[in-house]
Amino acid sequence: MTPDYFLELRHVRKEFGNFTALHDINLGIRKGEFVCFLGPSGCGKTTLLRVIAGLEMQTSGEVVQAGRDISRQPPAGRDYGIVFQSYALFPNLSVADNIAYGLVNRKTARAQVRQRVAELLKLVGLPGTQEKFPSQLSGGQQQRIALARALATSPGLLLLDEPLSALDALERVRLRQEIRALQKSLGVTTIMVTHDQEVALSVADRIVVMNHGVIDQVGTPLDIYREPASPFVADFVGKVNVLPGRVRRGQLEIGGHKLPADGPDREVRVYLRPEDVLARPISAGDDHVFDSTVEQVDFLGAFCHVHVRAASLSAQPLTVVLSLNFLAEQSLVVGSALPLRLLPERLKIF
Repeated sequence: MTPDYFLELRHVRKEFGNFTALHDINLGIRKGEFVCFLGPSGCGKTTLLRVIAGLEMQTSGEVVQAGRDISRQPPAGRDYGIVFQSYALFPNLSVADNIAYGLVNRKTARAQVRQRVAELLKLVGLPGTQEKFPSQLSGGQQQRIALARALATSPGLLLLDEPLSALDALERVRLRQEIRALQKSLGVTTIMVTHDQEVALSVADRIVVMNHGVIDQVGTPLDIYREPASPFVADFVGKVNVLPGRVRRGQLEIGGHKLPADGPDREVRVYLRPEDVLARPISAGDDHVFDSTVEQVDFLGAFCHVHVRAASLSAQPLTVVLSLNFLAEQSLVVGSALPLRLLPERLKIF
């Protein structure tokens, strides 16, 4: 660990009886960073967030925030605000009283509380709603109030536990953009737990990919997507084609194609993103070209996922990304022949 980390997790382990939820977690988060814990259900990401918050006590290991060991501190002794998936607003309190809850507990003067509540409501785009109750607000508005409440005491750390999963698709996109803009403007160190790779890729400075209670990879969204460290990360983040291959005598053999490769002779799995298979008019002499047949087109708006069969490459269909305009220009339909070209530099071998 380096001394410039605002939050450090050192050898954190969490056991529930005979089940180990977290195995020797080591992680450093810098001040002002937006970090996403990403992974499938049951991978340990929410448990790790709860350990940071003091809502769960780690079996062993240390949690250090701003140079202070908070490993055994109760939640009230830690410097954070938290937003839950279910909003967790008090239904019998007004919007203003919900936001002011932490300030009132700290015995802040009434005039300061009113001013702070007004500031936060303006910040989250809901000025003038002080007197309303949670039941009078939409899901997205309730989550904005929960966010304002978490920020009321100006915490050094903001924790977000699946804050978008209960919202509809449009509201989810809108609120994630607002959260990111708000985080940037305030400079508050933020950790978000999510199973939604699109959310993590769009908002995070760094992503922590977790699986079975361990960290598989930590990196920028581009690093995680382009340079996955394991088959799990490659499969979980984004779509991927998996091709059987063999390394033999310094060459990678995929179907009838041969590409340069390092390492000993062995059977391998080759991972290739759909956008790294090019479909376009191909000139004579192009390398790494293969023929395919269109089997299915999944319409996604401006772009489509096109499933193709390429006998020379794999027994399984491949998925490629094509624009709607390209499909129309080339008059491509199910059954059409489609020449494709691999990008060898984008192949990831495991």
